[in-house]
Amino acid sequence: MAKKQFKAESKRLLDLMVNSIYTHKEIFLRELISNASDAEDKLAYKALTDDQVPVDRSELKITIVPDKDKRTLTVSDNGVGMSKEDLESNLGTIAKSGSFQFKQDLAKEDKPEDIDVIGQFGVGFYSAFMVADHVTVISKAYGSDQAYMWQSDGADGYTVTECEKDTVGTDVIMHIKANVEDENYDQYLETYKLQELIKKYSDYIRYPIVMEVEDYRQKEKPADAGEDYKPEWETVKEWKTINSMVPLWQRPKAQVKPEEYNNFYKEKFMDWQDPLAVIHTSAEGAVTYKALLYIPEKAPYDFYTREYQKGLQLYSSGVLIMDKCADLLPDYFRFVKGVVDSADFSLNISREVLQHTRQLSVIAKALEKKIKAELLKMQKEEPEKYEKFWAAFGNQIKYGVVAEYGAHKEMLQDLLLFWSSKEGKNTTLAAYKDRMPEDQPYYYYACGESVDKIAKLPQVERILDKGYEILYCTEDVDDFVMQALGEIDGKKFKSATAEDALPQTEEEKKESEEKAEAGKPVLEAVKEVLGDKVKEVRISKILKTGAVCLSADGPVSLEMERYMRKLEGGEHMKAERVLELNADSAPYAALKKAVDEGDKETVEKYSKLLYGQALLLAELPLEDPAEYAQLVCSLMV
Repeated sequence: MAKKQFKAESKRLLDLMVNSIYTHKEIFLRELISNASDAEDKLAYKALTDDQVPVDRSELKITIVPDKDKRTLTVSDNGVGMSKEDLESNLGTIAKSGSFQFKQDLAKEDKPEDIDVIGQFGVGFYSAFMVADHVTVISKAYGSDQAYMWQSDGADGYTVTECEKDTVGTDVIMHIKANVEDENYDQYLETYKLQELIKKYSDYIRYPIVMEVEDYRQKEKPADAGEDYKPEWETVKEWKTINSMVPLWQRPKAQVKPEEYNNFYKEKFMDWQDPLAVIHTSAEGAVTYKALLYIPEKAPYDFYTREYQKGLQLYSSGVLIMDKCADLLPDYFRFVKGVVDSADFSLNISREVLQHTRQLSVIAKALEKKIKAELLKMQKEEPEKYEKFWAAFGNQIKYGVVAEYGAHKEMLQDLLLFWSSKEGKNTTLAAYKDRMPEDQPYYYYACGESVDKIAKLPQVERILDKGYEILYCTEDVDDFVMQALGEIDGKKFKSATAEDALPQTEEEKKESEEKAEAGKPVLEAVKEVLGDKVKEVRISKILKTGAVCLSADGPVSLEMERYMRKLEGGEHMKAERVLELNADSAPYAALKKAVDEGDKETVEKYSKLLYGQALLLAELPLEDPAEYAQLVCSLMV
């Protein structure tokens, strides 16, 4: 029979599909199994809608047969089959899909689409040419007595001839290419590799995928075996169902045991610990999907590295189409593992590349709300478990608050935890607010290396004495978080180290002004000694018993400076430093005496000493540790 040409743009289009559309050649098996599943679906649908079609659904299956001697791999189904016209229409035209046409026909007949067909475009079949140099399709349509054979070597065309086939269905027979230097095609004839690919991509196809595999078994012990009998083993070939068929997320929650959820998680996502939480959810309507999400107990070793890839496994009707779909998770929930399955996903020409559609966005938003709700539930009902979550992923939530100029702060602020000066443990912002005295003007926070060091900061003393609670922030990102939060319900966040942390009464303002005026000679003398090291020297409004502290003017805080010092090239970003002196302290009195007596040497020594103490309290490095040590020692002689 004369060879017919493809109806699409022949070799160039086929080369594009084979070499460009699919990233991994192994995808071909997933595509062919999906097509076989579609054929089974069509026959099952005929049986549902036509009493004259006697089909036993339990007998529908997909068969995989590798033959190393002939170098062929066959994917067979006993589904609806194809007529000569179907073969020419579906396989003779690249990018023509029988599955897509089937769904359109259902829509025209105004019948409910309660049957899933995976194929949406007709290029999946042609992925076979990525691994095969010749493809034969033998098919017999349901209700027909004649079978047909379609054959092609690729883009140069195809032939369709009559042939013999005893049963209804389709066999796709691929002659596997010879190995080349950079590609091992032999692996697609190995049962272990085929099992691996089926489990990876097609584990949840609803029909059994069967293949003959080798197994090693111990021979039965002979009845007359003596005491010195040694067990013997034999190789046995048997037909085995490779796929699981019914995914866990498709089962009703009431029918799934906790240990089943946990075992699935550990096997699927390679974790040895049970997850902290399981989210099994589904939706029907404008967008229909099922999802099974997990919140791990601990962060993966590479979680905070560039190499870590977020994303959920994405299935379409039980077929894996993307291993990590990043668009389903916001960055601040990137720790979540799981799967999403929907027939509503719009797929483009390849199942590997997902179009950004409204459906995807709707599902992502719904999952985001589910994850937050689950975390809030854990926070309220299982606080100890939430503490574990926070220890593992708290910083990721904080990074989410800071990201995009605080665009997501309202979504995340209820999840935040900070150490409470009053409770002696972590607290939420909502709980902090509930304990807040009526006269407290701000949400107070203080940043430092540890809770103990922050508690000893001289600036926090006066605020604590007022009975106000302070949030102790010990992570580098915390100062950025507080600035991103800005305010909640009209109350602003205020650093306990800020000059205006405690609003003053008119009387207090007057007293401060008088102290500043009286201390001018001292302040000017210290500024002269320190020069450009500080922007200003002033009388503190916040210190109570402490002699000195360092604060900052301008947008860069001392906490930001400390953080930037840890980054490569960030040591040049410095805060505008302000040295604050306590006019009621003994060291200030000694300094004032030296200024009044004109003892410049002592003024210089005391000024440098106080500045060094302020740097240490602010957890900033001394500019000259040797000089500071010498100054301290000089006080002893």
